[in-house]
Amino acid sequence: MGAEFVQFSLTPILIGVFAAIACALPGNFLILRRQALIGDAISHVVLPGIVVAFLLTGMVAAIPMMIGAAGAAILAVILIEAVKRLGQIEPGAAMGVVFTTMFAAGVLILEQSDTSQVHLDVEHALMGNLESLIWFRADGWGSLLDPAALASLPDELPRIALVCALVVVLTLVFWRWLKIATFDEGFAQALGIPAAAVGFGLMVTAAVAAVAAFDAVGSIIVIAMFICPPAAARLMTNRLAHQVWWSVAFATMSAILGYVFAGYGPLWFGAQNAVSAAGMIATVSGVILGLACLFGPHRSRVGAGRDEAA
Repeated sequence: MGAEFVQFSLTPILIGVFAAIACALPGNFLILRRQALIGDAISHVVLPGIVVAFLLTGMVAAIPMMIGAAGAAILAVILIEAVKRLGQIEPGAAMGVVFTTMFAAGVLILEQSDTSQVHLDVEHALMGNLESLIWFRADGWGSLLDPAALASLPDELPRIALVCALVVVLTLVFWRWLKIATFDEGFAQALGIPAAAVGFGLMVTAAVAAVAAFDAVGSIIVIAMFICPPAAARLMTNRLAHQVWWSVAFATMSAILGYVFAGYGPLWFGAQNAVSAAGMIATVSGVILGLACLFGPHRSRVGAGRDEAA
C-alpha cells in the first residue's frame, strides 16, 4: 500500500499542494485590492504564449514557457490599450474582449497543431495533467532517500516547488510593503514605498505562479486556486497575517482532499472511473468557500473588503 501511494499519489498530491499555495498567496492581496479577476485574466493570457513557445521550441520547458507567457502578456497590454483608444470603450470591456480572444486563439492553435509528442492538448490546457505526474521508479518510502529514484521525479514537482518557495520568500521579504500598499496606496507613497512597483510585482508573481501551475492544473482551474482559498480565508478573520495562514491551510486541504475524492470518490458511489483531479480540487475549493460563507465568523463582513483586514 505504501509503495503504491508513493509511486502513484505522492507526487501529484505534492504538485497540487505547491501549486495551490503558490496561487493562494498572491491571491490574498489580489482579493483585498479588489483585483481577484486578475488571476482569471492571467490564466487566459498565458495560454497562447505557452502554446506558441512550445511550437517554436518543440519542448515544454520552464524558461520558454515563461518567455512565451511574458510575450503574450505584453501583447495583451498593447491590444487592450488599442481597443480602449480606437473603440472608446471602458477598460473592463476592453480587457474582457482581449483576454477571451487570446484564450480562444490559444485553443484554436492547440487544436490545429501536432502536440502528440507531449502532453499538451486542449483538454490538458483546460484541465491539467495532474493524474499522469507519477513517480515511476519509486518503490516505497525508501525512494525518498535514493538519489537514483529522486532523479526520476517528474520535472513538474521541482519546478512548482521552486516557484512556491520563491512566492513564499517574496511574500515574507515584501510583507510590509505589500500590506501598506494594499490598504493605503497614498500612505505607502508618503512613506517612500513604490506602490506602483509593488502592484506590478504582485502581477508578475501571480503570472509566474499561473505558468508554473499550468502543466498540473491547466489554465482554467488555476482561477479557483487564486480566488477560493483566499476568499474563504477572508471570511475566517479580519487580520491579514491570519488570513494568509488560513488561505494556505485551505489551499493545502483542497489539493489533498480534491485528489483523494477524484480517485476514490466515484468508487465510493458505485461509479467505475475516476474524475479529473484538477476539477475536483477546484470543486473542493468551492465547497470550502461555500462553507465559509455559511459558517465563517466574519461572513457578515464579506463586503467590507480590505478596510477591515488590517
